Amino acid sequence: DEEAEPPAIELVDLRSPDAQAGAGIAPAVAAALADTLEAGRQSLVFLNRRGYAPVIACDACGWLSRCPRCSTFAVFHKTDRSLRCHHCGFTEATPRACPTCGNQALHGVGHGTQRIEELLRELLPTARVMRIDRDSTRRRHAAEHAFDAVHAGHVDVLVGTQMIAKGHDFPRVTLVGVVDADVGLGIPDFRSAERTFQLLTQVSGRAGRGGAAGEVILQSHMPDHYALVHACAQDYDAFFEREMEFR
Repeated sequence: DEEAEPPAIELVDLRSPDAQAGAGIAPAVAAALADTLEAGRQSLVFLNRRGYAPVIACDACGWLSRCPRCSTFAVFHKTDRSLRCHHCGFTEATPRACPTCGNQALHGVGHGTQRIEELLRELLPTARVMRIDRDSTRRRHAAEHAFDAVHAGHVDVLVGTQMIAKGHDFPRVTLVGVVDADVGLGIPDFRSAERTFQLLTQVSGRAGRGGAAGEVILQSHMPDHYALVHACAQDYDAFFEREMEFR
């Protein structure tokens, strides 16, 4: 919509005790989701990391679920209790005990879209929550049917990865919450800041496209990073100047 006003963007500093996202969703985001649901509007919750938890850990000896084929971690998927590397495709069953010391108290560290979906159902028990990512849309036409449900108004809260960030027009969505705005900044690639700025700009643009005012809330442990600061200000020129200094 060419006449739509740019959404208001708020940055939640997760380093602040008042803003701690105990289970992944900060209080400000939880309150905004509840308000949006009560108003009969749709919300979009974005996390560009699928699975349930980015890594399985053993506190007893420090073992982590690393991929044996490459230098990254194998992500825990709760639905089939598997560990999957999203880079090379390696898959194995999640061990019931630590392979190093035998400790059975293994736990997931961090959040993936499956875990956030589970949390949203607990936070908003009356909401119709749908997850859209590569795991939930493996079957033929699954993604098409999922997006049709969103457009038809059969979904209150949509949670997903970059599959929901690019090229989609959701007129009923007035709130976008970004669970971890820093997720792309930890990648050892000189383009990580550019890609983060680009993705945050794209997902922010999903809010308020139907004429109603849009609101975007970004959760971050690095709120001073220039990619986030300029994404919040929607200032491409300032980001370009700062990025060119780095380049």
